[in-house]
Amino acid sequence: MATRAVPQASVGDVMAELAALEDPKIRAVNERHGDDHGVNLTKLRAVAKSLKTQHDLSGELWGTGDTAARLVAILICRPKAYSASELDAMLREARVPKVHGWLVSYVVKKSPHVEELRVAWFADADPVVASAGWALTSDRVAKDSGDLDLPELLDLIEAHMKDAPDRLQWAMNECLANIGIHHPELRARAVGIGERLEVLKDYPTPPNCTSPYAPIWINEIVRRQTQS
Repeated sequence: MATRAVPQASVGDVMAELAALEDPKIRAVNERHGDDHGVNLTKLRAVAKSLKTQHDLSGELWGTGDTAARLVAILICRPKAYSASELDAMLREARVPKVHGWLVSYVVKKSPHVEELRVAWFADADPVVASAGWALTSDRVAKDSGDLDLPELLDLIEAHMKDAPDRLQWAMNECLANIGIHHPELRARAVGIGERLEVLKDYPTPPNCTSPYAPIWINEIVRRQTQS
């Protein structure tokens, strides 16, 4: 029996649905973190789930420049369909923190060009772009350090993290924590660097959450691993 084709949504349809989900209170909270949208992310994910994978529509949504639309675009694209140059251009457009983070986590990490982009972005003059390179490096530190020079990474962190712009500093700090967590032979040095630099030491941390301050973060995760 033939199945009926599901009508394809248009950009206008998606934008209207996102507009209907706009919540001024959510926008106010998000804007304090630099994210200019007011859609509950669970509801936004539900919109993307209903659309399934639609790479062409994803490109059109990305082209609107609207933050909520770009988040949906990330969730419905085909990560392996992008060239390295396309991903580079998208990252440089993705100035909003949530769009930047989702693009790296949900698209770039699944791309066959991930290592090429990691190397290219790591030392980029733009600190927001460089933060993506550090985030991808942190992922490799945790999963497949391979030919990474971990002592050299610690040298760079020790020399530059304290005065790095916020988003780059956060990515470098995550890399520091991952080195300490996943590489016992470098744990003492990683903790020592964190203690000397005191980056994020006073970061407000909700109850039952782990502090992003590297010495606490490292020791807590290692403690959980030894107890499991």
